[in-house]
Amino acid sequence: MENILCVNDKEYRILKLLGKGKGGYSYLAQIEDRYVVVKQIHHEPCAYYQFGNKIEAEIHDYKRLKAVGISMPEMLDVDVTNERIVKEYIAGDTVYELVLADGLPESCLHQIKEMCRLLYSAKINIDYFPTNFILQNGVLYYIDYECNDYMEEWNFENWGVKYWSKTPEFIEYVGEHS
Repeated sequence: MENILCVNDKEYRILKLLGKGKGGYSYLAQIEDRYVVVKQIHHEPCAYYQFGNKIEAEIHDYKRLKAVGISMPEMLDVDVTNERIVKEYIAGDTVYELVLADGLPESCLHQIKEMCRLLYSAKINIDYFPTNFILQNGVLYYIDYECNDYMEEWNFENWGVKYWSKTPEFIEYVGEHS
């Protein structure tokens, strides 16, 4: 039997788990001849982050980031009742995979700095962890929708950059999650 998730009466065939984040599981899915990401919100505890209504936060954050104009996947559909989101699928390697393989192009750092310029002027931080970014055809995409009000300690220069090269923090994370 195929693994299917329904979103507003549309059936999506689940192909594989792409990742688990603080707020949900993201799956590569297919509908007809199109690939998408279906995110299923979860309610597992997270010791370092407090959530309100996760599905409403995803919708709000998407709209907030869309208004800023950073590169990210389109939100294609939302099923509030079942807490599922359908996103455009952005194929490619994550920044995490590129750093691990010593293959992060310099252009990614230029693009993240441009994203920061847009975000900081809007007083927003995003989750700069490198698994949240995919490079596709030379364009860097933020594939998560999570954003928060700007705090200097969580900006790219003070937190995110620690994971965008083989720093001690990056190596420690790899060791703990391999």
